[in-house]
Amino acid sequence: MDELIWETARDARAWLDAANGTGDAELTVRLLKLTEEAGEAAAAWIGVLGQNPRKGVTHTREDVAAELADVAFTALVAIESLGLDARTVVSACAEKARTRLTSGRGE
Repeated sequence: MDELIWETARDARAWLDAANGTGDAELTVRLLKLTEEAGEAAAAWIGVLGQNPRKGVTHTREDVAAELADVAFTALVAIESLGLDARTVVSACAEKARTRLTSGRGE
């Protein structure tokens, strides 16, 4: 399953490249897509809390998790779109976090 994530991120990047090109404007849109997806996660959380009295409770925690997964996957595609290997970049990030956690700094 792990390989499916990285393969699909690469395939999504290739599909977007073929459909939309690879210029800076396209890369900008892919980066902005992260904000859109994060907004959907925030809206789902608002729906869990029932914060909008007109709508009430409209989402579940599972809905929020699915939206957060969209954010994560969109980030992987954006990393690939920068011409970098998403697995390598995410692994380096995880290692940095692990080092902070094990050193007690947690920063």
